[in-house]
Amino acid sequence: MSFLGSIVSKILHPFGGGATAEAKPADATTGTAAPAGGAAPATASGEPVDVEAVLNGMAAKNGQTLNWRTSIVDLMKLLDIDSSLTARKALADELHYTGDKDDSASMNVWLHKQVIKKLEENGGKVPADLKD
Repeated sequence: MSFLGSIVSKILHPFGGGATAEAKPADATTGTAAPAGGAAPATASGEPVDVEAVLNGMAAKNGQTLNWRTSIVDLMKLLDIDSSLTARKALADELHYTGDKDDSASMNVWLHKQVIKKLEENGGKVPADLKD
């Protein structure tokens, strides 16, 4: 599974349910998600998955203090996904990052924004303060 697919799956389908474990692929030319082909993930009540509630719940159970709201590294650590520079560069490739991958600070900021955007595109409810 791709890094993005793992992230989306762990947040929007934490118990293995839902339409698919793979995130909608990005169009190589525009970088935007392909049109939705399936149902958005939803809670038992039919509501979209509250990304903030899921991540806050995971953070409360985690022994580390992780700032998932602004740090892609901390978000990946919270989800128990490899957060190494190599892994983040692979995620950047998946998301069609065109910037300098050796400028990890800029890449990390871009990655975090893109991951939040992809969560929303895949049916997650994202708080307004995390959107661009």
